[in-house]
Amino acid sequence: MSIAEINHWISGAEDPGHGERRQEVFNPATGQVTGNLHLADREDLEKTLAAAREAADSWAEVSLSKRMAVLFKFRELVHAHVSELAAIVTAEHGKVLSDAAGEVGRGLEVVEFACALPQTLKGEYSDQVSTGIDVFSFRQPLGVVAGITPFNFPVMVPLWMSPIAIATGNAFVLKPSERDPSAALLLADLWKQAGLPDGVFQVLHGDKETVDGLLTHDLVDGVSFVGSTPIAKYVHETATKHGKRVQALGGAKNHAVVMPDADLDLAADHLSAAAFGSAGERCMAISVAVAVGEAADELVDKVGERARDITVGDGSQEGVEMGPLITPASQDRVRRVVTEAESDGAALVVDGRDLVVEGREEGFFVGPTVLDRVKQEMSAYQEEIFGPVLAVIRVDSLEDAIKVINANPYGNGTAIFTSSGYAARTFKRQVTVGMIGVNVPIPVPAAQHSFGGWKDSLFGDHHIYGPDGVRFYTRGKAITERWPEQNEASNASLNFPSNS
Repeated sequence: MSIAEINHWISGAEDPGHGERRQEVFNPATGQVTGNLHLADREDLEKTLAAAREAADSWAEVSLSKRMAVLFKFRELVHAHVSELAAIVTAEHGKVLSDAAGEVGRGLEVVEFACALPQTLKGEYSDQVSTGIDVFSFRQPLGVVAGITPFNFPVMVPLWMSPIAIATGNAFVLKPSERDPSAALLLADLWKQAGLPDGVFQVLHGDKETVDGLLTHDLVDGVSFVGSTPIAKYVHETATKHGKRVQALGGAKNHAVVMPDADLDLAADHLSAAAFGSAGERCMAISVAVAVGEAADELVDKVGERARDITVGDGSQEGVEMGPLITPASQDRVRRVVTEAESDGAALVVDGRDLVVEGREEGFFVGPTVLDRVKQEMSAYQEEIFGPVLAVIRVDSLEDAIKVINANPYGNGTAIFTSSGYAARTFKRQVTVGMIGVNVPIPVPAAQHSFGGWKDSLFGDHHIYGPDGVRFYTRGKAITERWPEQNEASNASLNFPSNS
């Protein structure tokens, strides 16, 4: 099997860079090395950012209509390459092909939102605020912005960032995860095919050295990040200290409350999909089911049945519903947390620790796992497991369920399953979480809204994509303007000016 050389994308072309360091890329379903990733050094960083700065200055002056022509063409090219992008994601991440294609589809929604930005970018105008004086406002791009993206959505998250950044007139430098970097290069090629000028979208591979360079470099004006909470906090503190605008989305511990009046079959179906889809490696995965009162026993039975029926294997093969974890370290972490939970008194309803997939014995697999009677002090509750583990907590009332959720340091997403409008309304108003689903387990907002959590799930003032994305990648100007007649008296005064 040949090993691919995975290069950077600088100034409109693949570039191996000057850095001598390399990192292996694996197929997590087989455990085999498939790529040799070139990691950037300081010279590569300087070259990339210099090209971005030059491109940003010219791209910001391109008319909205010409920018939108590129966006529309890019949208068509991504749509035409969904299968190819999905295959790359499956080969390096492990998620099943249908899930990978769904990821691309959700990214396309943001591209389509960006295609409508001429409407969103319209400024405001106030006529005759004072005699002969008008005031208007408009927004301009930041300049050079960097996107540092996670392994779990190597297409969708870059598409949450780059289309809006580019449509608003910025140059965008993508630092994808080194675990599954190849999809970024296909996106770069599609941007070029769409007519985007060289340097407006670039890909720079690297590790902490590259990240720190982007966070501190004078040529970078803004940073978008999605990843774990400790790193999100570090990114926010470091880049803000260096004068950059930052949106940093962190981790999650998403709860789904199941009320006794809920349709338990519906709830079990959606909980299983939300907990075990993509092997639980989603920041919006449901990792905690909060079973209220008499719902608990039946819910646990139903979720257990569904977990046992899930087909686990190589995500590229037909009929497989759940693939492997991204690395052996992830596999070890999930097994450890489940073992600790069992030792601490949790009931192990379904145990996926020892799963072996025939023909893929070296793959990084853990099967769907259901833990009942989990307590808040257990590591299975406190840690962001990022694996196919659903922990069930039992409480007596909706009030108790809300207390559990609000006591958790994360506030990314949550859901409630109920047939009561009163319970749903109470829940929506009282939980301290940024995204809420009612009988919807993964409440990722549509592209015309914005994605973001509360508490330790977000650092910075701006959510990602949607209206907040536009505000993040632009700065406002307010213009106060007078055009007096020739020889008109100025009436200037040392007093503070008032409108009259």
